[in-house]
Amino acid sequence: KGEIMEHKNMTLLIMAAGMGSRFGGLKQIEPVGPEGEFIIDYSIYDAIQAGFNKVVFIIKRENYDLFRSTIGTRVEPHIDVSYVFQDMENVPSFVEIPSSRVAPWGTGQAILAAKDEIHEPFAVINADDFYGADAYQVAANFLRTAHEKEKSYAVICYEVSKTMSENGSVKRGVCEIQDGYLKGITESKVEREGEYIVASPLSGAKEFTIPADRLVSMNLFSFSPDIFSFLAADMERFFKREKDNLLKCEFLIPEVVSDAIQDGIFDVKILSTKATWYGVTYREDKDTVVKAIQKMVDDKKYPLPLWK
Repeated sequence: KGEIMEHKNMTLLIMAAGMGSRFGGLKQIEPVGPEGEFIIDYSIYDAIQAGFNKVVFIIKRENYDLFRSTIGTRVEPHIDVSYVFQDMENVPSFVEIPSSRVAPWGTGQAILAAKDEIHEPFAVINADDFYGADAYQVAANFLRTAHEKEKSYAVICYEVSKTMSENGSVKRGVCEIQDGYLKGITESKVEREGEYIVASPLSGAKEFTIPADRLVSMNLFSFSPDIFSFLAADMERFFKREKDNLLKCEFLIPEVVSDAIQDGIFDVKILSTKATWYGVTYREDKDTVVKAIQKMVDDKKYPLPLWK
């Protein structure tokens, strides 16, 4: 492959600790494929095709048996699999966790939970999002060659019109871009209003309209493993800053990344994919996902059964 050193090992880190609150139940184990496959099956299949050779699941400890018996047993013959747990107690020692806090501390804490399992470049995804094969190819191409300089980070973005739900608003990270690099992410509620797409920042800032091809983040990041030491230090800063807001605060990867960029700590390259995102934000979305996957199977993009 010429002069460029290529990485042999790449890991897919799957954030699966969230229970779908709006959807109800463990949406990771909702069948969407013609033979009962889950979205997560297609994610892992696409990642294997792109050259990933290990998957790490971040799950809740109490879901381990259910998760392993459904998803684990299907994919373990095809790829190296590890499990890590996102525990609410896994925080700096000075944090006094409120007794009424029930949820863990967000996607930044989830990723940090995998620090002892990942020593190679990795991509991170949400368990319940169907990202499409092209997105994994884009992530893998970056990870294979990007390790030459330290801190090789990227976010794989989608045109917002390819990430919408017919059934209501969705949360998306609206990206600000300069010279091919991320300048910031505005976490927003996004919905169609007539011919416009309107983004309402979750911070309460003024809403704004965006074009259909505006790039948004779907939490598909590519990182080198040095991100873990940054996350550990940043989580300490986060808890000191949020000490009066421990019931509600969340350590979220888009905010972590945005703040680090603003502070000049690291750069994050923008990579775009032409893939269409599918996901089940609302129960009614499931039918759309099932039909889309069935069409891809009919078009021979996926084998049937998926796992031979």
